[in-house]
Amino acid sequence: MKKLLRYLKSDALSAYVLRRLAAGLVTIFCLVTITFFGMHAVPGDPIASEKMPEATKAAIKAKYHLDEPLMVQYGLFLKNLSQGDLGISFTKPNRTVNDEIRDNFWVSAKLGILALGFALVGGILFGSIAALWRNRLPDITLVFLVIIGISVPGFVFATFAQMLIMKVNFITALNWPIAGSGSLRHLIVPSFILGMGTMAFITRLMRSSMLEVTGADYIRTAKAKGLSPLRIFFSHQLRNAILPVITILGPAIAGITTGSFVIETVFSIPGLGRTFVEAVQQNDYTMILGTTTFFGAFLILMVLLVDLLYGVVDPRIRVNS
Repeated sequence: MKKLLRYLKSDALSAYVLRRLAAGLVTIFCLVTITFFGMHAVPGDPIASEKMPEATKAAIKAKYHLDEPLMVQYGLFLKNLSQGDLGISFTKPNRTVNDEIRDNFWVSAKLGILALGFALVGGILFGSIAALWRNRLPDITLVFLVIIGISVPGFVFATFAQMLIMKVNFITALNWPIAGSGSLRHLIVPSFILGMGTMAFITRLMRSSMLEVTGADYIRTAKAKGLSPLRIFFSHQLRNAILPVITILGPAIAGITTGSFVIETVFSIPGLGRTFVEAVQQNDYTMILGTTTFFGAFLILMVLLVDLLYGVVDPRIRVNS
């Protein structure tokens, strides 16, 4: 514990975090720049399809600086971004991008946290079972299910899940919700569907990692010492085999918790992923830029936290001076 506290307070760790944050800022800048110019290269604008007098359109363009040269618009966006202002939505009256992200992110986050919980618990459990019963019925069955989970798109599972729930509700008095996000019951099935792909990937990764660990010298030494199989599993096998799973946690957390537009659309969940897709369909420039910036920043932050988690889980992997 003392070594861990020294690690968390070390100057080397502080310098590493600062370097990673600086690299993250550069990455976000490149992401914003590419998104901005790529988005403006697409024909049309947010108000081109609106039925209104040309004078009104011109006034709106002047208000939102859409009549300015592209580089001027780019400079204004960077200036506002540096102040934490992501702009005003072109398609949602009296709503800022910050408001939309603040309201819709938490819906996606609740869905994503449940999905990530299902994926981690199921992936670690099933991967361990498959490795411990290698080439036996549990292993063969789980490998087959993993292939299905990785190969079949999420919207297929979502559609079948809705059909199954409707039939169960028709036969019984269960009355389980098939859409919306009003309560925890509304999110259980969508979160399980959302986490299935990640669960399948973690199961496969955990199985491979567990098989490598099982044949290691320190496992044979632990067995020779007479340690119980349960203690060997939790103290040696699981702790070392779980490191590759931690590697993918950063992108997995960011991808799941920021919203899946497919699941949110099928189950009518007003999350951030669905908001992003609607913004793309409506050419809502500020909403696209704002959500893309938020996605990128959140991903970079999660990857950094996972890197720091390495040193907590395994003392061999720590930042040195």
